Amino acid sequence: MIDDIEYNTEREHLIIPEYGRHIQKMINHAKAQETKEERNKLAKSIIAVMGNMQPHLRDVADFQHKLWDQLFIMSNFELDADSPYGAPSKEELSERPQPLKYPQNFPKYRFYGNNIKTMIDVANTWEDGEMKEALTYTIANHMKKCFLNWNKDTVEDDVIYDHLYELSDGKINLKNTDEDLTDSTRLMKASSGKKYSNSSNKKTGQKKNNNQNRNKKRY
Repeated sequence: MIDDIEYNTEREHLIIPEYGRHIQKMINHAKAQETKEERNKLAKSIIAVMGNMQPHLRDVADFQHKLWDQLFIMSNFELDADSPYGAPSKEELSERPQPLKYPQNFPKYRFYGNNIKTMIDVANTWEDGEMKEALTYTIANHMKKCFLNWNKDTVEDDVIYDHLYELSDGKINLKNTDEDLTDSTRLMKASSGKKYSNSSNKKTGQKKNNNQNRNKKRY
């Protein structure tokens, strides 16, 4: 009796341990079948069992593709069966992916962020008119708000205009305009208005509840 006991250290290595040893034995049994018809039949049965482990995904097409790929992986690519998605190759899965090229942006004024430069480049492609003028002043106001997030002191509009002129390569010039940007105090309140409004609503709500409790008759 003791000689028939199998220890995990003596068993074969599980390629995908999440499915357990019984699935691995079923795949090994399917590999040993002589006819392809029998191997295909067993492969579909194994896929059904694997899908039952995650029933909320078993009918999804992409998940079915994943199950078939895992079936061939656990068979060490030795199972000769017909897959509706094609059998993956060992070389394809073991191939190292290409390294991702991360954007390396080193803006001169980092407190504006990278999106501001993108917005300015888009504005440069627009034709002159009311739409471009509105977009330009929106960008300038956003630059002013970004500036104030890093420097709580007020900032003159001329500073924003100079930076906008520089970042647009001289294509956007608001230096001689008579229109002013949004006031600094309004921009600061707009960026932190949600916090104040929520706290004020809570306070007013508490006052109303206290007043209602006071007006109730006590017997």
